[in-house]
Amino acid sequence: METNAGWRPTASHDVLKLRATVQARIRSFFAAHDVLEVDTPALSHAASTDPALASFRTSYSAPGAADSERCYLHTSPEFPMKRLLAAGSGSIYQLCKVFRDGEQGARHNPEFTLLEWYRVGYDHLDLMDEVERLVTSVLSDILPVSSVHHWCYRDLFMEMAGVDPFVADVQALAGVLQSGHDITVVGLTDADRDAWLDLIMTHIIEPRLGEGLVFIRDYPASQAALARLRSGNPQVASRFEVYLNGMELANGFHELSDAAEQAQRFTREQLRRRTAGSAAVEIDDHLLAALRAGLPDCAGVALGVDRLLMCACGARHIQEVIAFPFEVA
Repeated sequence: METNAGWRPTASHDVLKLRATVQARIRSFFAAHDVLEVDTPALSHAASTDPALASFRTSYSAPGAADSERCYLHTSPEFPMKRLLAAGSGSIYQLCKVFRDGEQGARHNPEFTLLEWYRVGYDHLDLMDEVERLVTSVLSDILPVSSVHHWCYRDLFMEMAGVDPFVADVQALAGVLQSGHDITVVGLTDADRDAWLDLIMTHIIEPRLGEGLVFIRDYPASQAALARLRSGNPQVASRFEVYLNGMELANGFHELSDAAEQAQRFTREQLRRRTAGSAAVEIDDHLLAALRAGLPDCAGVALGVDRLLMCACGARHIQEVIAFPFEVA
């Protein structure tokens, strides 16, 4: 009798076969649409400055070097992929492992599989259509998509939470969480307005999204990340998120190509990190140089493959779709 079965995979053989099928179908989809598969480094001298993303730090000692260099495991292949785009690669995609510190739970593993792709000449609306085609194609005979719904961020909040996310103050947002939902929040201040909105999204709205594919677009400009901004009142980001059967699946942008604006956003994010007590990270100067050289007009999206598999096989925990999650890695 085995005294320790911890060496065994946590995903069943059938699920591992399903993973292979899904990844093969993803590659076939892009091959049929003339999108090039690329491979970029997982280890970098720079990292994402986004305060919501924590990078794993590590060190590397070059042969003959007196000191080790501080490096990071990437949270996304976005920055090197944009360097390829600026160098004339055309539309590209990548299936790779990415790493995020402090993310572990039923839907999170510190190391997970990400599908990221960029389409030259697309905006975020074009890319939303392609995400729909990809997901329905890959899952066609596994988990047929029952319906497709499109929401604007503002309309979604007003319909499902009864609050206008563009004008409500923090007290009103806190009231939404407490009134009828009995959600008590500790540690957030008036300066964390987007964090309050995120709590309403995750605790009140996401459970009500229902079955099928749900696309949400026109996020507040303060949540643009690396997306372009669209003029209007209110100003919104050319950004979308995708949910499948209530599971957050993908995040996409009409990509910002202005190097000066991107540098300003990096600086603001570094300030937010310091204010929150998070460690500063190295800004990716190679990305800024690529943007200055000229990023083609494009849209990009990152899709969580493990979550797609969870939906496909009805898994309740990410450990069911990963051979060796962090606990047994």
